[in-house]
Amino acid sequence: MTCRQPLYSKKNGAPSSPAHAGKMSTSYSFPSSVADTEGEYMTNYRTAESVSPRHPDKICDQISDAILDAYLARDPSSRVAIDVAGGHGTVFVTGEVTSKSKVDIESITKKIAGDVEVITRVVAQSPEISQGVDTGGAGDQGIMVGYATNETEELLPLEVVLSRNLNQHLYALWPHDGKTQVTLRDGEITAIVASFQHAPSDTLRAAVIEWGHASPLARKSCAANLPSLHINPAGDWHIGGFEADAGLTGRKLAVDNYGPRVPIGGGAFSGKDPSKVDRSAAYMARRIAIDYLRRHNAHEVYVYLAYAIGYDQPLEATVSVDGRVQIVEGYNLTPRGIIEYLDLTRPIYQHTARYGHFGHSKFSWEL
Repeated sequence: MTCRQPLYSKKNGAPSSPAHAGKMSTSYSFPSSVADTEGEYMTNYRTAESVSPRHPDKICDQISDAILDAYLARDPSSRVAIDVAGGHGTVFVTGEVTSKSKVDIESITKKIAGDVEVITRVVAQSPEISQGVDTGGAGDQGIMVGYATNETEELLPLEVVLSRNLNQHLYALWPHDGKTQVTLRDGEITAIVASFQHAPSDTLRAAVIEWGHASPLARKSCAANLPSLHINPAGDWHIGGFEADAGLTGRKLAVDNYGPRVPIGGGAFSGKDPSKVDRSAAYMARRIAIDYLRRHNAHEVYVYLAYAIGYDQPLEATVSVDGRVQIVEGYNLTPRGIIEYLDLTRPIYQHTARYGHFGHSKFSWEL
């Protein structure tokens, strides 16, 4: 990892190339004080994590969204709310579906989860919910938060992009269960955590360092003091995914959104058709945040959209542009207006369940 000083040097007795990184100790020392030497300001720490597509929770998210996609491909007006719990050879699929078509839930589940027992409990959407949604009202109450910042090309927090990019780099080498985490101190990387199934610690450490050399964003963010590396800190591991742990749809909310620094207003996304404003209004809030960021050449934008079940107009539609709050104007923020504007009845959702719902140029809410 290219820092302001070499990550490895002969002066400190460490190997000089990533290929020999396994001979290094797991971590390096760096200042831990929360204030500078003069005590004039508090240090700003920011941390975010990312999980691979084979993490148990992400497997459940992908199953939920794959089932949603299958319904939408056959009937774009399908109402779908699918939750999945899985682990240790069994996957339980439950929820509510109202659709003109039928899909093979068991085969979709096994395609993603492997040779598992599938238990299905899916019924039609409650008529008491339908009566409000049929007229164009929101599928539930809630407040959704949208966010955008100019600190990365993805318009996401730096710590989120770094942890995600590192995870994607490692997943390309070990397509298994895995997690990464990056800590920033005043915008510079001070700690990296990487745990990946079937990845020997020495080789994994070398891959993390390789990413640090190859990623322009990582090089730019490298701290003056060498970052602390925590590579398979609990030891090398070979039992992962559903064999090691159970998973649940919607359990990685911070990973799916903007990381722990940005508020999460609504519920989970995966398995929900766009009549559920938990999903569609969150996507619209992101789109508005991006629009305002560009329009005002701002650094940071927050958007808040609040709804009541069965009512089509937002109860709140506000935007904070670098701390200046105003009313959102110029958008049709009814559920139907959002669905039409972002073209949300297409079968596009399984991909969103892999590496977060924001920061990917292929999504309509990112354009």
